[in-house]
Parts: sequence; structure tokens; C-alpha cells
Amino acid sequence: MKKIINEPENVVKEMLAGIEAVHPGLRYLRGYEVITRKDPDRRKVALISGGGSGHEPAHAGYVGRGMLSAAVAGNVFASPSPDRVLAAIRETAGESGALLVIKNYSGDVMNFEMAMELAAMEGFKTASVIVKDDVAVPDSTFSTGRRGIAGTVFVHKIAGAAAEEGQALEAVRTIAQRVADNTRSMGMAMTPCVLPAVGKPGFTLGADEIEIGMGIHGEPGIEKTSLKKAGEVAETLCGRILEDLDYAGREAAVLINGLGGTPLMELYIVAGEVDRVLRERGVDPQRYYVGNFMTSLEMAGCSVSVLRLDDEMKRLLDAPADTPAWKEFGL
Repeated sequence: MKKIINEPENVVKEMLAGIEAVHPGLRYLRGYEVITRKDPDRRKVALISGGGSGHEPAHAGYVGRGMLSAAVAGNVFASPSPDRVLAAIRETAGESGALLVIKNYSGDVMNFEMAMELAAMEGFKTASVIVKDDVAVPDSTFSTGRRGIAGTVFVHKIAGAAAEEGQALEAVRTIAQRVADNTRSMGMAMTPCVLPAVGKPGFTLGADEIEIGMGIHGEPGIEKTSLKKAGEVAETLCGRILEDLDYAGREAAVLINGLGGTPLMELYIVAGEVDRVLRERGVDPQRYYVGNFMTSLEMAGCSVSVLRLDDEMKRLLDAPADTPAWKEFGL
């Protein structure tokens, strides 16, 4: 194992301390492994998300103006505990309440919902949206139903913009749910990743082998196959997405996401092929986002997320945001 770390058991704490050190608008809540805005506006709905570490820049990279109020970090590929989520609610929520964006993994759902129950006992008003955008498998050993993957970033951006402009909790929840309902994603992996505390890959792939539909924690996909050209990968990923939801004749936003070990050169090649496939299938891509948005440590591979847009989504997607990983100020 080759990693630029100190002690494996301290990687999450030291990462969060580093985030605080270089981003003066953020604060690290030590002991709870939470990153919050330094001065959250408690008059507005707080938007909170999180999950296991190892997916950077998700989730702390999206804390800031126009997106998240707080991000809760679990250990590497492990759900954060309810007390951590509760600490995030306490630190950022006021009378307007908090919306929790949860990726559909059994541990995340259980712990975030438990934290909501504890918060209610303390007088906090909360709501939640569970994101399940991965079309690769209908079910998995890691979740109840579909997994939540990179399409979650669209929920962060659009719900965050709604909260930033002062919309009420139910309105923010409604738009977040609409984004989740209209987003589909699928990914593929070319190499495994190494968990710092384990020191060896969690699975194996042959030198000329890829896995289609693999999850962001190394969960099984739909098939192992030989290495494909970028055009074939785009056809496969987009094909499953378009089979699952009717995008024909609709405007869309597209997220081309690297899993941590894929050069931007390759991601842009994939983006061009995805654009071709979508347009051939009657989809009108209006927005593209290419880069590392939700990774899997150093795994090589990518995912494609497609959001079926409406006018309100477009407006909120283009709204100003200023976070470590998202600094779009309109087009």
C-alpha cells in the first residue's frame, strides 16, 4: 500500500483538519467528524448530508454558500453514527429546520433517521430525502433498493440553492425529491481501491477486465467484461439510464464523474461520447459537469448521471454557489 498518510486510523480526522485549515469559511467540529459553515444562517433551512469517507470531495467539499450547511463524515466506507448527524443538526439548524439528504445505504438510512428522531426530541424540525439513482442493480447486499451515488450531487446543488434563497422546509424537500426522482446514474470500474486500514484491495480485476455497474464501495455490478472503448462504455451506461427513465425530447444536466484514479483526459473523452449517445437518443443536454464529484479513493473508472430538467431545476442549478468543490456562479 502506497498512500501519503500518517497513521491509518487517523486519516478521517486529519483530512477534516486539513479542510478546515485551508478553507477559512468552514469549521471542523472535532469529536463528531462534522464540517459546517463557520457562520451558518439559522434563519434558513439547513441542508445536511454525509456518509462514509473515501468519496471526496463528497461530502465536505460541498459545504458552503448555495449548497450544504454541514457534512457528516463516517469512517472510510462506513456510515456516520447518529450522534455525529445530531451534532450537525444542532450546529446548523434553527426554527426553519433541516433537510437531510441521505444516500440509500442501510447504515446511512438507519443512522440519519435515528438522528432525526433524537433531534425531534430536542425540538428540531427535520425532513429527509433518500437518493437512489444507481440503475445498475435493483437491489444489493449493501442497501435496500438502489444505491445512492454521484447523482446525489445534483440534489445537493439544487436543494442548496432553494434553501439559500429562503424557501421553507417543505418546499426545499419537494424540489430535492423531484431532483432525486428525475436523476439516474450508472458507473464502471477498471481497478480496485485500497482502504487505508486494510492495506490491500477489496476485490480484484484482471489486467484487461472491467466491471460494469460497480458501486462506490466496490459493491458488485452487473457484469465483468473485457476493457471497452470509450464509445462502448458510453453506450452501455447511457443505455441502461435511458431504459430506466424516459428522457426523449427533454432537456438534461449531465455529470461525468471520475472515481478518483481516472485522468480528466479520459473523462472528457467519455463526456464527448455520452453527448453523442444522448443526442442520438433524442435527449437535449443543457449542462455538463466533468470531474471528480464522488470518488472511491483511488479507484479508476467513472459514472454518468443524467438529470431530467425543468425550468425551476435549471434556475437553481445555475444559482451562485461557493464551496471547496463547486464554485459555479451561473453560466
